Amino acid sequence: MTWDIASEHEQEYFEFVIGEWVPGVQRLGFQPIDAWATVYGSYPQIQVGLLADNESTARRVFNSRDWSALEERLLTYINNFSYKIVPARNSFQF
Repeated sequence: MTWDIASEHEQEYFEFVIGEWVPGVQRLGFQPIDAWATVYGSYPQIQVGLLADNESTARRVFNSRDWSALEERLLTYINNFSYKIVPARNSFQF
C-alpha cells in the first residue's frame, strides 16, 4: 500500500494509524510486516506491507465492511492511496 499524508491532517493521521488502523488491520487478519517513509524524491510518502495467510484471505478482507470502514477513515487523512495484492517474497517489494 502507498499513500501521501495530507499535510493539514498529520497529527490526526498519526493518532489514527497507531491507535486504530494498525490494530484494525491486525483484527481483520493482516500482519503488518514493514512501513517505509520517503524523505526525498517524487514517490509515495508512505509504503506499508501487510501479510495475509493467503490470497483469498486478502481478497476477503479487502471486500469486507470492516475494511471499508478502516479505509474510509484512512482516506480522510491521506491522498493518492493505492494498494495491490502480490505473492509474498523474502525481499523488499515495491
